[in-house]
Amino acid sequence: MTGPVRAVIFDLDGTLVQTRVASWEVFEPISRRHGLGVETPAQYFELFRGNVFTSIRGLCSDDEQAWAATADFLAALRAYYAPPLVPGMHAVVRRLASVCTLAVMSSNAMEVLRRVLVENELAYCFAHVFGGDVAPDKRAALRAFLADAGSGYGRRCSADYDEASEAERPDPSTTVLVTDTAGDVRDAREVGVRVVGVTWGMHSADELAEAGAEFVALWPQEVLSHLLGDDAARGPTGACAVPGAAVSAPSAGAAGCGCGCTGAASRRSGTTGEEPGERRRRRRREAVATALPPAIAVESPAGQDHTDGNHTNGRHPVASDDVLEAMRRICRG
Repeated sequence: MTGPVRAVIFDLDGTLVQTRVASWEVFEPISRRHGLGVETPAQYFELFRGNVFTSIRGLCSDDEQAWAATADFLAALRAYYAPPLVPGMHAVVRRLASVCTLAVMSSNAMEVLRRVLVENELAYCFAHVFGGDVAPDKRAALRAFLADAGSGYGRRCSADYDEASEAERPDPSTTVLVTDTAGDVRDAREVGVRVVGVTWGMHSADELAEAGAEFVALWPQEVLSHLLGDDAARGPTGACAVPGAAVSAPSAGAAGCGCGCTGAASRRSGTTGEEPGERRRRRRREAVATALPPAIAVESPAGQDHTDGNHTNGRHPVASDDVLEAMRRICRG
């Protein structure tokens, strides 16, 4: 028996944003550099049948190679990844935010999650964000969310948290993960959380249902219909009913990616000179043309010191200035 939905946790890639082309274009140079043997998009999509970081580790000969490949992948995502939002998901998120606590749980880096949510004017719809660089195991992240006494407080499309009344902590029967991958479905079911699958991402409806999804949506609007029933027709309330209310012009810089860009507010005021879709396509072209810097700076695991021709003083060879400049270009648009 399931109760009313109190918390909805969204995967990012393939669920909130379109990921197949954008994600593969970032991963393909990583596979070549580290000899992972992933040569086609289909092979890459297979990595998401389980936890993608665990899948990458399985392609590597040892922990050192796995650490370097994973760190390079995350750094490349931070620098180059700018996928478009799935059409219709903006309205779905804002409707749910008005009645539920929302969270994002993704294998992607926190910087990417922040950039995507701010640019699409959804950052203040979410009360919690779990990125792969701080919470790589989604099962552990789900358990942490359920154990947190504050998880019942949501954000109603504004910066402050809803504190009007005492929040009821979500439990597995009132918490739903929305995702496009069978691996996520299995992780959530292991924790006891309900799952809604979506078919516009990595895996098919049959794969998601077989993994244990209680429902598989063919269109974004079906997520609302399944979770809210007839109440889905009521529409969002308060700030969630006003497009653009989550990010105001005076605060957009502070809510942006941290490098001084004005994000969504500057696009609304016309200061960038580009529409959001045009800007995303330009970024993708730049990423492919520029490719990755020769290597990405990452700290090695504690206690490991590298003194061979490729590593020195516990750090991989770096091109940090290139990464910073790439991020600045992304923010400046």
